[in-house]
Amino acid sequence: MQSVTLIIDKRRELSTKYKKLLESKNNAVIITKNLISAMKLIQDKEPDLIIISDSIDSDLSDYCKKIRALTYNMRPVIIATSKSAELEDKLAVLENGADDFISEPVNPEEFVMRIKAHLRRELESNMDEKKFLPGKNYSLRALKRIVSENTFWAAMLVSIENFNNYKETYTELASDKVIQTYCAIIRSTLSEKDYLGSIAENRFIIITDGIKAEKIANFLTFAFDSVACKFYSPQDQKRGFMMMSGDEFAGRRSNFVHTTIGIITNEFIQYKDTSQLMNALIQIHKMADLPSKSNYLIERPRITAENAIENEVNKKILIIEEDEAMTLLLNTIFNLQGYDVKISDNYEKISDAIPALIILDAGNSDTLKGLKLCKKLRCNPSFEKTKLVVTSVLHDKELILKTGADLYIPKPYEISNLVKWVEKLLND
Repeated sequence: MQSVTLIIDKRRELSTKYKKLLESKNNAVIITKNLISAMKLIQDKEPDLIIISDSIDSDLSDYCKKIRALTYNMRPVIIATSKSAELEDKLAVLENGADDFISEPVNPEEFVMRIKAHLRRELESNMDEKKFLPGKNYSLRALKRIVSENTFWAAMLVSIENFNNYKETYTELASDKVIQTYCAIIRSTLSEKDYLGSIAENRFIIITDGIKAEKIANFLTFAFDSVACKFYSPQDQKRGFMMMSGDEFAGRRSNFVHTTIGIITNEFIQYKDTSQLMNALIQIHKMADLPSKSNYLIERPRITAENAIENEVNKKILIIEEDEAMTLLLNTIFNLQGYDVKISDNYEKISDAIPALIILDAGNSDTLKGLKLCKKLRCNPSFEKTKLVVTSVLHDKELILKTGADLYIPKPYEISNLVKWVEKLLND
């Protein structure tokens, strides 16, 4: 992404000279000659660096103070230029918010090097050290800048799903390698004009040309899935899922990591601000997410992502348990926790209402009818997002997780432990 430098200077020839010196493929320069337009540009573009000349119709130190107050949340570099070389003037300007003071006339080479040094320091202070990418604040600033642009652009929200489960299973070192590998893949698809930044440990923002966004997403999903097999142990590859540790006996199943990409453009909607743009991006990303497969989705005329996702949280829990005493206890406990609980002892028929989570007893060691039901549910697309918790007197963690259970808890178990896992699974 280009840095943005704002020059506030009434002098046409000198401000034009400064622009020619500073403008490059890495730095866009904007000139304004009055304070009112400067204020609007600061709000719209959030410049990385502001050069203020004493040619303005205001006290220079006072104006630096106002700019610093206006930009307290974005903290741009402020440089004052003045015909004065008096120490008193320099101290007043620096004390009131300027980061540097340059006396005119300037040496062109020194002037350019000073500006480059400030811009480099600004970028480095916003850099994510692990991924070597601009961080969240810088990425949100990049999104804000494109809102006011008339060019055809696309914003992409890219994530690695099931990342925390992978990190918990394979350690932080292995998860760092996954992130770094994916960053290298993404960089290989982008040009110098494109922007790549980070907004969370496993989430990225890409800003690119609206025409090529879908091609980039198509390649990223293919490339990520092509290298994903290198991230797992042979045992997990053979199983087809990650087997996570619960506690000493319990076991948890997790799908492999995959990438999800949501794409919005300004082709159909003219976004008013960063908040509206980011909300639309999050919604289209949610629509693109599949439980175990890399996928991308780009908005179309009929899909704007607004109001497309219901915000109501599914708090339905179905308990299938033959032990009446245990059923009553679980029903009471989870009702008190605020869940909408249904109970059943029928392993043949499931309620039409799709629950968020099913607590399923595996049955006795002879029939294991609960495990048969678990396999059946996992193959049913309607229950694709339903979490399955299997409890059993059969202490075979791998066998039970292979049936499709998200979590195996051996009987007997502590109710508090089950409640903790239910809350964790539903939050995930």
